[in-house]
Parts: sequence; C-alpha cells; structure tokens
Amino acid sequence: MEPVAIVTALALFQFFAFSYWVGAARVKHGVHAPAITGHPEFERSFRVQQNTLEQLVAFLPALWIFGWYVHALIAAALGLLFIVGRFVYRTSYLKDPTTRSLGFGIGALAIFALLIGGLIGALLSWF
Repeated sequence: MEPVAIVTALALFQFFAFSYWVGAARVKHGVHAPAITGHPEFERSFRVQQNTLEQLVAFLPALWIFGWYVHALIAAALGLLFIVGRFVYRTSYLKDPTTRSLGFGIGALAIFALLIGGLIGALLSWF
C-alpha cells in the first residue's frame, strides 16, 4: 500500500500548492479575506482550489478502496493520472475557464475507474 500512500501525499501536496497560489493571488490582487470575489485571476485560482477540494472527497476514498481490494500499483497509477488531470485543469482554467473540460475529464475518469474497480474488488472479496 506504500504506492497508494505516496500518491495520497502527492495529491495533498498538490492541493497545498493550489491553496498557496490562491493566497498569492489574494495578495497580488488585493482581495482581502474573507472575500472570495474580486480580480478574475484570483477568482479562477480560487475556483481551481475549491474544485480540487471537491474532487478529493471522492478521489481519496476511491484510491484507498481500489488499492486495498484490487492492486496498489494500479491504484497509484490511476492516482497519478488524477494528479496530472488536476494540473491540466488548473492550467487551462487559469487561461480560459471554458477550456477546463480535458483536465476535468482526466481526473473524473481516474476517479470513476478507482470507484468502480474498488467496488467490484470489495464485492468479490466479500462474496
């Protein structure tokens, strides 16, 4: 399960980096807390961070269930795909939010594969 733990840490470091960049955008554009609206660059950075947080709620349990019941290395590979998808999402969203679909799709595909595979693996283990 070490590969799953490593990917979990990488995903959380990614979220930490996204959070840092939101803070940097706050300072750069003078958006004082608790405001969550202001300069468009800040708002896009904030939305990337929030969307990533929303995705982590599904991603992390699905990653661990798949790793436990199916295969840790495959789970880790799918987890890395999720992380790549989040970077693609961030890059495209910051440039033009209408182009975020590819990054979102990569991450969603990884979560879906982890979730379905983990559920099947758990069911097969149970019965």
